Amino acid sequence: MQAHFRELVDPKIAEHRGRSVKNTGDGLLAEFPSVVDAVRCAVEVQRGMADREPDVPEERRIRLRIGVNLGDVIVEEHDIFGDGVNIAARLDALAEPGGVCISGTVRDHIGDRLPYTFEDLGEQAVKNIARPVRVYEWHLESKTGEPTTRTSATSSPPPAAAPRLSIVILPFANLSDDPEQQYFADGITDDLTTDLSRLPDMLVISPNTAFTYKGKPVDVKQIGRELGVRHVLEGSVRRIGDQVRLNVQLIDADNGAHLWADRFETGRANLAQAQDDITGRLAQTLNLEMVEAAASRTDGMVDPDARDLIMRGWACWYRPRSATNQQEAQRAFEQALEIDPRSIDARIGIASVLASNLSDARSCSVQEDETRAEQSLLEALERDANRSTAHRAMGHLRRSQNRLTESRIELETAIALDSNDARALFQLGMTLMYVGQPEAAIPRLEEAMRLNPRDPNVAQYNWGLGACHLLLNCVEEAIDFLRRACAANPWHHYPPLHLAAALGLRGNLDEARSALSKSINLQPEINSLTRWRASRPYFNDPQYQALLENTFCVDLRRAGFPDE
Repeated sequence: MQAHFRELVDPKIAEHRGRSVKNTGDGLLAEFPSVVDAVRCAVEVQRGMADREPDVPEERRIRLRIGVNLGDVIVEEHDIFGDGVNIAARLDALAEPGGVCISGTVRDHIGDRLPYTFEDLGEQAVKNIARPVRVYEWHLESKTGEPTTRTSATSSPPPAAAPRLSIVILPFANLSDDPEQQYFADGITDDLTTDLSRLPDMLVISPNTAFTYKGKPVDVKQIGRELGVRHVLEGSVRRIGDQVRLNVQLIDADNGAHLWADRFETGRANLAQAQDDITGRLAQTLNLEMVEAAASRTDGMVDPDARDLIMRGWACWYRPRSATNQQEAQRAFEQALEIDPRSIDARIGIASVLASNLSDARSCSVQEDETRAEQSLLEALERDANRSTAHRAMGHLRRSQNRLTESRIELETAIALDSNDARALFQLGMTLMYVGQPEAAIPRLEEAMRLNPRDPNVAQYNWGLGACHLLLNCVEEAIDFLRRACAANPWHHYPPLHLAAALGLRGNLDEARSALSKSINLQPEINSLTRWRASRPYFNDPQYQALLENTFCVDLRRAGFPDE
């Protein structure tokens, strides 16, 4: 038994970012930061056990039972305990030898992120737990139609349909003679796998499996079938003088089509920092590209399910900010919630749209939208307190409610949960600006743009940077960023309004009046400083207001914007 733990179970726990809490001789307790990692680890352990002891008669083989639960625990130095642990132990007892039982809470959270089939065993009364527990079971033999043994990642049959957001990052090829680049290439592969694994609904094949393809001819269609994924990422590293060039391409595993490609270059002096920068940007870009690709697969569906609709919603949300895209995103999230009233992602999506409408002064029912957005997010966080996108939306909402300290806390929490969340960094930068700290806001906004330079909403990043520089009276920088914002999104009225102020500060009054006219044409009801202030009752921090009156308002008056 200890050999099984030492040679299979403990390495699998470590591979999936878990921690072995204690070993009781005939059992083991482990905890994981991700419920997806926990379930994937459990299944891989059971598959690994099927390959062990091949010469031992079936009746003498050791078979494990595994239970997986999600819940709060009490932590001591060498132990964890509480109902969260107790339920996992009861699930362990309910599992068949070689099987995995998970709670209904776990099943809700993993959704279709993993290519495993679970049988609903209904509600079960378990010892010392007041309420019945909904139980689902996975078993190696009959439950999924899989064979009882599994010798390699390529010998087991793939699932019937790969999850919509599923990918394998193949080992990056080192095209240089420099062995240092090999470490860099392998590090990119490993770090990118970790970063993508943190994204909601993303199934990412583990590096151990991906590295079995290293140095071998690649047939992406075959890899897609073998691993049950829809996307394959290939990359290469090449040294050219003192520069290191990284090429990457995202491929559709169904048909071999190239969906996206990019190139990154960095100096050799600081490869460690470059590795962090590149993986962060790649994770953000890949998330956008894969969501868009997944949504395009569902556009022609007559009867899409909740997951399809959520993909459509996020795809619309990621597109350039406009009233039409916002409405389409909300409509898709609403339909998803009707189909699946338990959906966390649908609630977060709806709240994200409502919070955006509130901060953009597009809401026609402010109180109702605030109430609904808050309720949706509270329900989502109650079920998954570690969902970074929920904290990001809550931070956006809190800012619209003029609860700026809470906004900052929520956004910092979102970034702690996902350091590559460019939108959370942008929102934090805006909150810092609205508390009168544009100097602190600028690095956050720059980091957001560095992580996601091709974001369809990059106009927002440029506008935020332009607004901050305007508050600091850095007129040339402000004009540069605001012109970029106007070019990137010509349908939003804020960038030309701020550009008019910046041009007024510089004395280019004719150009300032032209920008002001464009802003008023886009939003006719905001045609004076009084009406502009009325559309933004939330942002009234005294320090911010003082900066605003001494820069933005003065400069707009120069451009011809009336007070009344």
